[in-house]
Amino acid sequence: MYNKQSKKAEEFISNEEILETLEYAEKNKHNEELIDEILNKARLKKGLSHREAAVLLDCDIPEKNEEIYALAKQLKEDFYGNRIVMFAPLYLSNYCINGCVYCPYHLKNKHIARKKLTQEEIREEVIALQDMGHKRLALETGEDPINNPIEYILESINTIYSIKHKNGAIRRVNVNIAATTVENYKKLHDAGIGTYILFQETYHKESYEALHPTGPKHDYAYHTEAMDRAMQGGIDDVGLGVLFGLERYRYEFAGLLMHAEHLEEVYGVGPHTISVPRIRPADDIDPNSFSNGINDDVFAKIVACIRISVPYTGMIVSTRESKKTRERVLQLGVSQISGGSKTSVGGYVHSEEEDDKSEQFDVIDQRPLGQVVKWLMELGFIPSFCTACYREGRTGDRFMSLCKSGQIANCCLPNALMTLKEFLMDYADEETREVGNQLIETELAKIPNEKVKQIAKDNLMSITLGSRDFRF
Repeated sequence: MYNKQSKKAEEFISNEEILETLEYAEKNKHNEELIDEILNKARLKKGLSHREAAVLLDCDIPEKNEEIYALAKQLKEDFYGNRIVMFAPLYLSNYCINGCVYCPYHLKNKHIARKKLTQEEIREEVIALQDMGHKRLALETGEDPINNPIEYILESINTIYSIKHKNGAIRRVNVNIAATTVENYKKLHDAGIGTYILFQETYHKESYEALHPTGPKHDYAYHTEAMDRAMQGGIDDVGLGVLFGLERYRYEFAGLLMHAEHLEEVYGVGPHTISVPRIRPADDIDPNSFSNGINDDVFAKIVACIRISVPYTGMIVSTRESKKTRERVLQLGVSQISGGSKTSVGGYVHSEEEDDKSEQFDVIDQRPLGQVVKWLMELGFIPSFCTACYREGRTGDRFMSLCKSGQIANCCLPNALMTLKEFLMDYADEETREVGNQLIETELAKIPNEKVKQIAKDNLMSITLGSRDFRF
């Protein structure tokens, strides 16, 4: 029985409801009157239900699809402007006791190099990331209560926040670790994490159990209900995601939006972010062994329809995707990307040749952060290293209320410009600095509040003179 208010996984992610939704979408994919009605509702910027969104995803009327893409672009600009938040993953350990068949960290993989960073090695990795210009990290580990206990994660977070190197500092640590208890989520909250991220992998229960044959991750309900426990533990910024390619994409799309609806209904705040990774080659993983892969056109349509359905939510695309694909989806709703990423344990300090067997997946976009920043600016985007909302307590429903009302832009644009200026001063080459300074001058003029604009100008001058870390 479908019940988005329920805290039971099989009720707020109801298989029967998803199947009925897919049937409804298939039946109405040529229903131009209904599609127009849904698009008109979406233009009100309040989002769509999973069933309405499924109709748009299935729509194969070319001119209506163009409207979908145009609306996604407009909504992204309305809520997030032309800012793109930058981050990098940091892999602490690839020890894992699960049997996930799509991940090279699975327990049966005996030839992958198992590694766990010491606190000193974490310090070296963080300094390397700071020297690139990163301010925001996403911590990644395998699930292993002996090698990667919660105490290790907490100690690592404390180490990361303590490191100040030259003008570098990691100002926000997001955490992507296995589903855990309310008590442990409270500990993560008290440690000052930003967003708790957990990919569902697939919402199809039967497939989920087959893909996770052994280990604690086999428990579908425990995994799917993790965000509820995180919320109960005080973490009000959570990030959802599925791994596209494991199951039918229409099923995953509906399940993902149902999960967002559940969080909104029960806790008054939807997901802070939604990630859309596609399965990629890895050490002993052949993505061709999975029969549900999606092409670039379908991927772009998914991004556009998610943006329309949950316009307030940040959307993340990582270096799993190529430069070409990332450029396309940046126009359709993506608001966060990684840059200069390494998916191996210790990969920022040691060369890929040494560490390639500890990679979780192949990185497609291998450009260094500086190149990614320059590329974004040349496309007309503002690369943002801002962490102000998290540090000012604008999280959860406080962030969402500002975002939904459009007021968040009064903080975001000047904060983005100031953090970009820091990057240009401390880490960019001369050519990138020139492009960036021109962009800052152009965007500064767009700040509507004259008082805010003047403060931003003064702060930008102070940054030029050597001061750092201003925020609204």
